[in-house]
Amino acid sequence: MNELPILNQMDITFETYEAKFKALADKKRLQIMYELTQHGRVNVSDLADLLDMAQSKLSYHLKILLDVNLLIKESDATMNYYELNHKEVNHLLSAELCCLFRTNNNCC
Repeated sequence: MNELPILNQMDITFETYEAKFKALADKKRLQIMYELTQHGRVNVSDLADLLDMAQSKLSYHLKILLDVNLLIKESDATMNYYELNHKEVNHLLSAELCCLFRTNNNCC
């Protein structure tokens, strides 16, 4: 019987970062994040207008960013609203990530 490999904590950490950086490695998704930075919480219709992008294509990119927790989605009765998950974005840009690749002597 084949057993599934047990992932250690570093493997899980690396897989998490890999998914986040793959999500960021797209110009359209970076543009989405930029517009959300500039405008704050935006409904999907207005975001489509800001980006001059069809809602179907926008929804594809939003799902990728949501799946890696870089966006927060709120829904009311008729509309979805998106905003950056600042905590997660700040974590990606933080010294914590850099410390994974520095020796203890050079870590903040």
